[in-house]
Amino acid sequence: MLKIACQEQLLPGETLQAKWEYATAAGYDGIELRGKGDLSFRDRLPELKRALADGVVMPTVCVDMLHFLGAFDEDLRRDAVVQMKSQLSVIAELGGLGAQTPASYGMFSRRLPPFDPPRSEEADREVLLAGLAELGEHARAEGVTLFLEPLNRYEDHMVNRLEQAADLIRATGLDSVRIGIDSYHMNIEETDPAAAIVAHADVIGHAQVSDSNRFQPGAGHLDWPAWLGALQAAGYEGWLAAECRLTGDPDQAVRSIPGFLRRAAA
Repeated sequence: MLKIACQEQLLPGETLQAKWEYATAAGYDGIELRGKGDLSFRDRLPELKRALADGVVMPTVCVDMLHFLGAFDEDLRRDAVVQMKSQLSVIAELGGLGAQTPASYGMFSRRLPPFDPPRSEEADREVLLAGLAELGEHARAEGVTLFLEPLNRYEDHMVNRLEQAADLIRATGLDSVRIGIDSYHMNIEETDPAAAIVAHADVIGHAQVSDSNRFQPGAGHLDWPAWLGALQAAGYEGWLAAECRLTGDPDQAVRSIPGFLRRAAA
């Protein structure tokens, strides 16, 4: 049975409890949290604990920051690791599963001028492995998982495809680091998204969903039966978290997602 979460910013309501009431009525099983920088996710801990006590299910957190573990600047890299450690600790305290982050976002693209990044591919790999190892060890100590999300070529120049993320993760040798796949980015980067899922099933730990145009599932042309069927064939038992923009009536769009995904997976 699919476990479907909705990212908190898509849900109406002033509190997590109000969002949860809406989410459950719409057919969701959980809420994926958003973790901003400046240790703001840690500062939300009292609010999150109250929501947990009231029965709100919060399995994962996805970062919402300006810089990440693959930043060119060493101080920014250090801060990103500190932020992610904090988010991993908070989600662990809530009894959740883990935190998702890309290697970078909007930092550089080889597809746009000036085309040549200021750091070599070898140096990129060294930086990413160091960050993933440190965060993976922290995640293991906390009993949670770090999910590395490949982004499309226009948003990140280092980790675009599942095979690239899998290679880094296997090199760390840590079970506490896994791929957080995203159907939108896969639609751009993978020649055969379903085959990529099956090929790297052993290191997939989390999944985020939006359609080919970044809108809610069902609003684009992604082959959902094939994508979801590959996850089922791979034995995936994790969550599907809606991370998307909305087209049409926002209320109808959010409410449509669980039913659409369950029909497509049937």
